Amino acid sequence: MAWLGRYVVAAVIFGVLDYLWLGVIARPVYEEHLGDWLADSPNMVAALAFYAIYVFGMVWLAITPALAQGSWVTAVLNGAVLGLVAYATWNLTNLAVLDGYPSGSVLYDLAWGTVGTAATCGLTFVVSRRVRALR
Repeated sequence: MAWLGRYVVAAVIFGVLDYLWLGVIARPVYEEHLGDWLADSPNMVAALAFYAIYVFGMVWLAITPALAQGSWVTAVLNGAVLGLVAYATWNLTNLAVLDGYPSGSVLYDLAWGTVGTAATCGLTFVVSRRVRALR
């Protein structure tokens, strides 16, 4: 599968997983801990910019190298590292510089960033390999 195809697959997978996480599974946790910090509706330009850049990072740093090595484990591990680093950057910077930033959701968010990114990279690896096998 070509690079753009991997990008689209990863974007769809991460979009679905992130929607389920933010909109259903963890919503009560975020509402409890971030309450007043949450906007009534998301800034879609900023959200789409994040997804575009983050999915680029997944494909460039985790999925493509894993496909070159032929290792789904590499996709999952590199994805987990990327997710942890990216989500830690956001959460720990907020804790460091924002007065009163609630710490209650940090561990949930770090876990989600790690697991969600690892799962996206692993699943995109599998889809890419299966599409290539069909050729």
